[in-house]
Amino acid sequence: MRTLWGVATGIAAAVGVWAASSASLAQSVGQMPHPGQAIYRLRCATCHDNPEASRSPSKAALEAMSVQTLEFAMTGGKMQAMADGLSADERGQLIGYLTGRSQAATETWSAAMACASKTVAVKGPASVATFGFDARQTRTLTAKQTGLTKAKLSKLDLAWAIGFPETTMIRAQPAVVGNMVFLPVAESSAMYAFDVSDPGKPCIKWVYNAPGAPLRTSAAYGVIADGTPVLAFAGLDTTVHVLDARTGKPIWKKQVGSYSYSMTTGTPRVLKDRIIVPVSQFEITMAGDNKVACCTNHGYVLSLDPKSGEQQWRYDTMPDAQPVRDRGDGKPLLGPSGAPIWNSPVIDEKRGLIFFGTGESNSPPAHRNTDALIAIRLKDGTEAWSHQATADDIFNIGCGLNPQPGRFNCVKTPETVYRDVDFGASFMLAKLKSGRELVLAGQKSGTVWAMDPDTGKVVWRTDIGTGAPNGGIHWSIAFLDDMVIVPVAQVGRPLPGGAPIDPKLQPGMYGLDARTGEIRWHYSATPDCAGERGKKAPRCDRLYGYSGAVTVIDGVAVQGTLDGRLVALDAKTGAKVWGYDTLREFTTLNGVPGRGGSIDAASIVGVNGLVLVGSGYGMFGQAPGNVLLAFRPK
Repeated sequence: MRTLWGVATGIAAAVGVWAASSASLAQSVGQMPHPGQAIYRLRCATCHDNPEASRSPSKAALEAMSVQTLEFAMTGGKMQAMADGLSADERGQLIGYLTGRSQAATETWSAAMACASKTVAVKGPASVATFGFDARQTRTLTAKQTGLTKAKLSKLDLAWAIGFPETTMIRAQPAVVGNMVFLPVAESSAMYAFDVSDPGKPCIKWVYNAPGAPLRTSAAYGVIADGTPVLAFAGLDTTVHVLDARTGKPIWKKQVGSYSYSMTTGTPRVLKDRIIVPVSQFEITMAGDNKVACCTNHGYVLSLDPKSGEQQWRYDTMPDAQPVRDRGDGKPLLGPSGAPIWNSPVIDEKRGLIFFGTGESNSPPAHRNTDALIAIRLKDGTEAWSHQATADDIFNIGCGLNPQPGRFNCVKTPETVYRDVDFGASFMLAKLKSGRELVLAGQKSGTVWAMDPDTGKVVWRTDIGTGAPNGGIHWSIAFLDDMVIVPVAQVGRPLPGGAPIDPKLQPGMYGLDARTGEIRWHYSATPDCAGERGKKAPRCDRLYGYSGAVTVIDGVAVQGTLDGRLVALDAKTGAKVWGYDTLREFTTLNGVPGRGGSIDAASIVGVNGLVLVGSGYGMFGQAPGNVLLAFRPK
């Protein structure tokens, strides 16, 4: 979903460096104090020493990552092309140079936080069952569900912090059932079952250590037909994990990737008779390299049996790619491709429909289901309707509107608008006070869409700028009392031939009338680079908007900025209720050194009088961090 924009020169230079001969590599190794240093300089430094230009994790972020995360990145993840030709020993040298470790560390801190009883009594419905919390994905919680009122949210103070070792980001949202918080931590490759019955002293019921790749998605919860309460989540390698929520024991796990660059990002949805899993892909990050056969991947949705993982049906956003034309070097350009599904589907069981959005195309022809709003049938996965929001958005990292000669996987304007304006924010099914229902969606173009759920016709649309590399509307919107709460990371710049952008539009939070799309209020985000903040927050003069998912608790919208600040706003008026700066060091309950950073993705929930926030997002040149923070009324 988050991709690079206009870095063709840097990528081209990196490709040249990656192609360095083994002889020069061996010569360099002999000249460096650590053998991994030469490998880093030849294979990694062009991007990771220049995170502002490449929007890659900084070298400092790499140094804080786990051995498991770095190894998977080079062997099964996004760094495969960069690590091509490295032996296992050379990969180990590179990891050792970056982290000072040669093997994965053993996690020991959770034992000291173990609950007296390991029995998990899962009672009542979940307050956070999926990405959007409830079946409609409104991202709204009540005072009863959380033990928090608007008055209490105005006087929050830090209660405690927990740090996760070898971690640079807390990107995943927990599932919450009663006072149980089930949190997946990506780089720890573990699911932690926290009991916060005593809000001042959390304990751990169980830990599930996921075999294989680091985890990626948020956690989903549901009770299946036989009465078993289950958790579902997925990893970078598209492995879906389904656990018994009472014990943390796996019921099944299954790898669902069909293509070389398939990955899972959207949160699964657990129903009584099926688990719905959206699948995305990262071919977009690889296809700028001529060595990659472009492009063959596309997004799809799976319905899996909740007891066995057996596939019930599959919906593909497009047919498999076929040769389109000679790309210019005697090799074929393949298409169509793209339409990854980054977001978490909303399911309308009454209508029998699943609603979701897709991403851009990676090669021509740009399929009608790229950058689209789509509804498919729950019973069999057949398509009910599709509306393309942005046509001809063919996008690969390192290409540009007018790519350099010899970039054989790139296409030029006017064949592409090259905008990268996918739907990352998950859809919701909103019910207005009038009784009318709308499918609401936010696009990285900065557009909020309202659709008729039965026909797929546009009811209204509101453009808040044109979007930008960090997304106009990135991870979510929320809905409460005929108001749509919209976080905006970057407003963007005027498009060629397009209308000028209203100067009043700024990164920040917006309240829209759900009936008409009219902007009712706006809270501007402003940069704060004073003193130490300017050193701790990379690109703080530009990365200060609201990219992550918004959470509404008792009429208060709680959100975090890309430079690590929390804010709580009255959802009706946009008036500020509370704020806190997480960009600092923390003393943690578990003794692991804690550090706050960028707040992105989905990490804010309320439970038993606590607001829980994950701080840290060491991707795309943002500020890494490793803490789960708990706030409670003073």
